[in-house]
Amino acid sequence: MRTPGLLDVQVNGYAGVDFNDSALTADALDHALDAMLRAGVTHCLPTLITAPADELAARLQALDRAIRTSRLGPLMVPGIHLEGPFLNPAPGYAGCHPAAAMVPPDPALLIRLTAGMATPIRLLTLAPEQPGALPLIVWAGRHGIVTAMGHTAAGHDIVRQAAAAGLSLSTHLGNALPQPQPKFLSPLIAQLAEDRLTASFIADGIHVPPHALKVMLRAKGPGRCILVTDGTAASDAPPGLYDFAGMRIEHAADGSVREPGSSVLAGSALCLDQAVRNIVNWGFASVVEAMAMASSRPAALLGMAGVPSSVTWDDGIHPREVTVGDITVTLPARPAR
Repeated sequence: MRTPGLLDVQVNGYAGVDFNDSALTADALDHALDAMLRAGVTHCLPTLITAPADELAARLQALDRAIRTSRLGPLMVPGIHLEGPFLNPAPGYAGCHPAAAMVPPDPALLIRLTAGMATPIRLLTLAPEQPGALPLIVWAGRHGIVTAMGHTAAGHDIVRQAAAAGLSLSTHLGNALPQPQPKFLSPLIAQLAEDRLTASFIADGIHVPPHALKVMLRAKGPGRCILVTDGTAASDAPPGLYDFAGMRIEHAADGSVREPGSSVLAGSALCLDQAVRNIVNWGFASVVEAMAMASSRPAALLGMAGVPSSVTWDDGIHPREVTVGDITVTLPARPAR
């Protein structure tokens, strides 16, 4: 089977490399992107999370420089996903993001953070209930930035207003929600009910239990679902300790990623080809539907018409040959199951 290359619109790091490192180098980025190619991922949006403004600016500049000067960055990275700092700092909603660094949505801050960068912000996750969020959504749309909602307490009315303003995605739906939530008046139900929103899901069986993911995929419909990893340096890497945006995180033997001693998830160790295999093996989607959720649907969301790519897959949904631009990677055959 041959498909377009996979596109991961939320990946914080990979293969031991933290994209949120202000000392990120082109060589380190190439190492991570080469590992992603071997999972069938031909394009991605490296994702930076909330940080104090000066630190976030330094991380953005380092990432931009690494993308521009690396071998694979110009081919594989069409832009950056900025997840924060315009999120809800309340306990439970903030997740592993530093709540003290969260600020009200402000276009002027975005302009300052990205001054001089060649790599655009293609996706911005914010909490639409925050003061100034709705005007920022409109501003972002005028400047070619897709907006998403996440780490949010928004109810039904705010979700509708955000969608009307141009917001089009729910970031890792079902996560960054404190417990318990009202039965019907929760941000989760509000976003599931809004047909103008596509939803992204982390299909690792940890962030959302499979039975709950089954319900959410049905509620949104396959045409409004995309798969992401929220991957970290622990993705495609063995259990152990890794760095993530100034934190120390632990990739546990069960596959979860948390700050040591914390119950709060801090990204994942998921690879996108495994997310595709998971929802197929769980019986939630056909191979064709699952592939679309990880390739053509996120590409349509971003309006991407960039570098051509393709992946040839074996019968077990493992990549055999991956092509992006003039680069082709051939992978060894796996033993038949």
